Amino acid sequence: MPIAAQTAGDQPINVIYQNSFATDPQWITNNPSKDYWDPGLEMYHFKIEPSTGAYAYTTIDGYDKGSFTFEYDVILTSVDPGATFRMGFSGSEMDPGKGPNVLTEFTNAKFGQIMWLHLVTPGNKMVEVDSQNDDALTSGSTAYDGPTVKYDLNKTYHVVVDYNADQKILAMKVNEKTSGTQVWSYYVNTGEDLHGMNRIYIGSIGDYGPTNIYAQGYIDNVRLTSPGSVTPAPTSAVTAAVSGVTPVPAKTLTQKPTATVPTPYPPASPTESPLSVIPVMAALGIAGVCVGRFMQKKD
Repeated sequence: MPIAAQTAGDQPINVIYQNSFATDPQWITNNPSKDYWDPGLEMYHFKIEPSTGAYAYTTIDGYDKGSFTFEYDVILTSVDPGATFRMGFSGSEMDPGKGPNVLTEFTNAKFGQIMWLHLVTPGNKMVEVDSQNDDALTSGSTAYDGPTVKYDLNKTYHVVVDYNADQKILAMKVNEKTSGTQVWSYYVNTGEDLHGMNRIYIGSIGDYGPTNIYAQGYIDNVRLTSPGSVTPAPTSAVTAAVSGVTPVPAKTLTQKPTATVPTPYPPASPTESPLSVIPVMAALGIAGVCVGRFMQKKD
């Protein structure tokens, strides 16, 4: 899909990839019985199982380096204990242990149904943070210290990952799609420039957990954008561009009763994960932490 210039609010953007799954996206998969386009729902179905090396991906042209925004909708219909949903923007290996890899995760392990932002830089530095309050961790490290936030099944979430290349900040935000309520937001220092990502993918590469457990559901409205340049244009052209990026309403499945989402944290802007091995960012006054993790969080 060619890069298209649009605007979001007052900011020009380049749309590198965008797919509403109204038609078959032709994603490449080695697991077609479980990862496939659903024409009735107009969404992409996934059923991720550990230790299978299964994947589904699309190749991205038009990104080399610099700031970007990666976003998608997800409905998780089931996540077995020990299973993990992963969706990321990475290099060709699509491995959570190898860079470059910007990865979002919804796990169901020791601390229940929590969310993760996981990064492996081009220099193979690993950084990650999750929505579990750090007081419950046994490692003694400090990371997220807000209230624990858990996701619900059968609810549509809009996930946004923003990379600011100037500040070397990677942020993840999760909103409840229908209401727009922010559920969780956090960010980390990358410590180096991100580049070399050319695939958007889901899958279980690098996950060596037990088989016959699954993270299952649907993704929708996948989009990758980068900042654009300001170009004067007639009012009518601007209006058409803005209408072109109007958010797509959430597609819904039959909802099961779910618990109330915890109070969003923080309410306005993401907070940094003070992860220890990333160099101190003098301009921000915050610290980074490096946590090695090749596999899903189970213990």
